[in-house]
Amino acid sequence: MRDIFVTNLSERISHWVDAFPESKIVKEFVAGSQKFDDVTADHDGVVFWLHVNEDKPDRLSHMITKIANQFSSAKIVVLANTPNQADCFAALSAGAVGYAHAYSPPAMLKEIKTVIGHGGLWLGQELLLRLIETSTKLAGNQPAYVNGLLEQLTSREREVAVEVAKGLSNKEVAKLLNITERTVKAHLAATFERLGAKDRLQLALMLNTH
Repeated sequence: MRDIFVTNLSERISHWVDAFPESKIVKEFVAGSQKFDDVTADHDGVVFWLHVNEDKPDRLSHMITKIANQFSSAKIVVLANTPNQADCFAALSAGAVGYAHAYSPPAMLKEIKTVIGHGGLWLGQELLLRLIETSTKLAGNQPAYVNGLLEQLTSREREVAVEVAKGLSNKEVAKLLNITERTVKAHLAATFERLGAKDRLQLALMLNTH
């Protein structure tokens, strides 16, 4: 998947370059006039990393819609200098599949691409927690169903899955279980594959027993 950063900066942020050395940069369009001239007509497999800085939710939605209309099969991730819940919801509602801090480390940017590449959503930790809390209050699964899912996992995968479903970050799970973050990622990847979960939110909903 090609990576194109849409920003009004003259150069890519170093983290972006470290994550995706072959990525391109396109100047942010003004009032929908940007043509993305350096993007070929064959735009399948493109990830647009839309860099925003204190844009209002309605403008953010407009920018996402313009990109989505011109490149229907592309995926859009919003990179915000000052992430906030309102903008995140606006971005997702407009069609974005990810929302993160503009200065996220290269490893996280790569992880975001992996998640959205498998059809999942990427949300900030705070928003993910809020969605999990809200979802668990609204509905839940039968204990027998959840137990059936957990039985498909190894004992360690099960421990990791249960904590991630509570909204804990990889770092928090690693500290709690006294393992490395790399190990947490490995167990989580195996869990996603076994259970067919696309992302952390879907895993949380699957393991919610209300």
